[in-house]
Amino acid sequence: MDLNLLHTLHALLQENSVTRAAERLGTSPAAVSRTLARLRRTVGDPLLVRAGQTMVPTPRALELRDQVGGVLADCERLFRPSAPFRAAALERTFTLQASDILLAGLAGPLTDRLRAAAPRVDLVFLPEAVEDGPALRQGRVDVELGVLDHLDPETRTEQLARVSLVGVARVGHPLFDGPLDTRRFAAADHIGISRRGRRLGPIDRALSELGLRRRVAAVVPSHLSAMQLARGTDLVALTLPGWLPDTTKALGLRTFPVPLDLPPLDLGMAWHPRHSADPAHRWFRAQVKAVGPQPSAG
Repeated sequence: MDLNLLHTLHALLQENSVTRAAERLGTSPAAVSRTLARLRRTVGDPLLVRAGQTMVPTPRALELRDQVGGVLADCERLFRPSAPFRAAALERTFTLQASDILLAGLAGPLTDRLRAAAPRVDLVFLPEAVEDGPALRQGRVDVELGVLDHLDPETRTEQLARVSLVGVARVGHPLFDGPLDTRRFAAADHIGISRRGRRLGPIDRALSELGLRRRVAAVVPSHLSAMQLARGTDLVALTLPGWLPDTTKALGLRTFPVPLDLPPLDLGMAWHPRHSADPAHRWFRAQVKAVGPQPSAG
C-alpha cells in the first residue's frame, strides 16, 4: 500500500474537498482528483460524493476517517528516530565468548564497568566453543574475542592487539639457571595448549627449521590449566605477555621471551553486522575494547 494514498485519503476525509485537500498537501487539485480515483477503485466505494456545491463522505468514508488517522500516526511512530541512547536506562543481556585466559583478565573489569554505567545490564560469559559454529550468525553470542580465524564471511571484526606469546615456568625452573637460548628452550619439556588435543604448532615448525625438536609432555585445553600445571612441575607453557601479572606471581610463575622468531597473534573482536548500527551494542563493544587486550601488549 502506497502511504501517499493514505495521506491523501486522510486529507480528503478531513476537508471533504479536493481543493482544500490539495492545499493541505501542497499539491494540485488535479493530482488529488487522480489519487481520489485510485482510492475509489482500491476501496470499492466512492468515498466522497457531490451534494450541491460541496462533497460529503459516504458511510464507508466515515468508518475509515478515524482508522486512517490512527494508521498514519502509527507509521510516523514507526519511522521516527529512536530516543537518544542512555546506558543508565539500558535493560539487556550481552553474551561474550572468549578463551579462558582472556576472560580471566577482562571479566572483572568489564563487569565493574558495566555495573557502574548500566546497572541493569547483565553479562553471560561463554568459553571458546569446541566446534567453531556460527554462534554470531545465530545470535547466541553478541561479541567474540580472540584469534578470529573461523568466522562467517559477513562477520564484522576489529583488531584489538597484536601480541607475541611468552613462555612461562615456575620461578625455580632450571631454565632460569643460565642464558635462555633456543637449544635450552627446546630441551625443556613443554605443555601443549589445544582444545582439540593437537601436539604440534608454530613452535615446532620454527624449531624444525633450526634442526631442533621439543617434547610436548602434556596437552591441556586452556592457558589457565597450562599455568596451573606449570606451577608444580618443570614443564614450560605459553601465555599472553603482561596480561595476568598478579595471577602469574601468585602461582609462583615467571615469564620469559620465547627465543624463536614466531608469528604474532592478532587478537580481535567480532560481531554480526545486524548489530553494527545498534547503539546499545555499539556501546557494549566500546566497553569490551576498553578493558580488552591493548595494542601496547605486544
